[in-house]
Amino acid sequence: MITKTIKTTPRDFFMHLLVFAALYASVVSFLALLFAYINVSFPDRLGFHGDSTGEIITPSSVLIIIFPVLILVSWILGKDLAQNPGKREMKFRKWLIYFTLFVAAVTIIVDLISLVSSFYNGELTTRFLLKMLAVLATAAAIFWYYFWDLKRAAEQKTNKPKLAAWVSSVIVLVAIAAGFFIVGTPAQQRAKRFDQQRISDLQNIQNQLINYWIQKDRLPEESGELSLDQLSGFIWPRDPETEKEYEYTKLTAFSFSICAVFKTENKNEGSPYSGYREFQKPGLLASPTGIIDKPFYRWSHGQGLVCFERTIDPELYKKQP
Repeated sequence: MITKTIKTTPRDFFMHLLVFAALYASVVSFLALLFAYINVSFPDRLGFHGDSTGEIITPSSVLIIIFPVLILVSWILGKDLAQNPGKREMKFRKWLIYFTLFVAAVTIIVDLISLVSSFYNGELTTRFLLKMLAVLATAAAIFWYYFWDLKRAAEQKTNKPKLAAWVSSVIVLVAIAAGFFIVGTPAQQRAKRFDQQRISDLQNIQNQLINYWIQKDRLPEESGELSLDQLSGFIWPRDPETEKEYEYTKLTAFSFSICAVFKTENKNEGSPYSGYREFQKPGLLASPTGIIDKPFYRWSHGQGLVCFERTIDPELYKKQP
């Protein structure tokens, strides 16, 4: 039976364009999400990486919005193609499908080349293999589906599109749900951001205390002394949630403690320096540049009231002549 080709209408053009744009966005976000999970599960000891939260939240947000759009518009187009089989022969539609097949094929080829190259270089780590497998499986699934869709007869009735939609929906849903076990719920994320601000405030206070000691050769007796210098413009920070002042105590002529009440703990979270081991000891030398030049875990904390003791080395911090 010969199917008459129907001319592409503006509706057909933009509906098909939307489907394939949503497809590409969904695939990229899905792979980015899988890569983030792999990075968390198998951290690179030689690499530099920060908090993985953003790597998980962004692709998850895209998938939550874009993937349902892909399923919905694909369903609408599927009904339209069933009622008008001639639209399956539209040139614009075939161009998009062939382009997708081309991209999927190139991705598979490059993926396999990288696999062989890494094998020769002795770089076949678990982290690398899992990423390669994720890309290969995703590209192969897309190639198989659209190649089958391109070759099947217009009048052929099949449940494969519906099955593909259900299977892909379950996979994406599981991938998104896994993020809540890694980065936590929105409420937990908000609590973490509050704690990050508390750490930032304590770092600022520490730097101001060091500068005060350098200039006056002593530590302030109370927090209010730091705010007396109007030229510096320093205002003692307050807790971003409760608006209470952070606690400060002068311990000795060279040591002090600063305290805050935290809602979460960061003792088991990764540091920007993946090779550092976690530790938390009182009396660490204070640093005028915050935590960058020292191990990240000097600011590790649990829930509740946590005090950080710092000792200034007078030989290290001297007033410049």
